[in-house]
Amino acid sequence: MISINEFENIELIVGKILEVDDIPTKKPIYKLKVDLGEYGIKNIAAGIKNSYSKEELIYKNIVVVANLNPKKIMDFISEGMLLATENDGNVILITTDRAAKPGSKVG
Repeated sequence: MISINEFENIELIVGKILEVDDIPTKKPIYKLKVDLGEYGIKNIAAGIKNSYSKEELIYKNIVVVANLNPKKIMDFISEGMLLATENDGNVILITTDRAAKPGSKVG
């Protein structure tokens, strides 16, 4: 369990996917370029390649944890984490049901 104060430290932000590229690994990972509005454009690694095509992801609004420490994956630095769930082995992205401005806070 975490306190409400700890939860308030998590920055959940709406992002818009601008670019999708492959990361050459054995794992099904995409490299996403995501517009987070005033937070800037961030690179995010996402293990969603088996569930989404590149075309399905372009310009999709997603929810991102924006204040994680960067993590190196191969020669790529991931600067955030998208939110998703899994159902019967399929990844399902947490998205907005209407257009939302990149950088909008979730909460």
